[in-house]
Amino acid sequence: MTFQCHVCGSQEAKQEFVQEVFQVNEKPVLVEHIPASVCRSCGEMVFSPETTEMIRKTLHGEAHPVRTMQMDVFNFGQFPEEVGVV
Repeated sequence: MTFQCHVCGSQEAKQEFVQEVFQVNEKPVLVEHIPASVCRSCGEMVFSPETTEMIRKTLHGEAHPVRTMQMDVFNFGQFPEEVGVV
């Protein structure tokens, strides 16, 4: 399968296991150990259609989390001006 990053256009990717936070019913849910193609240039992660469907079924089905954890939350709109947001 040919890879082309939709962010930077690079055609080089590596296969990795990654983690991603999804929103389910306005609640953040972390999924770990997701197989992904990761762009070698910019780091953009791409999931196969099969992986995407498995994640959807897991988050909206009968699966149970393996653990629960607390998460810090930041609001981008409240960053101090010295961060240099343009």
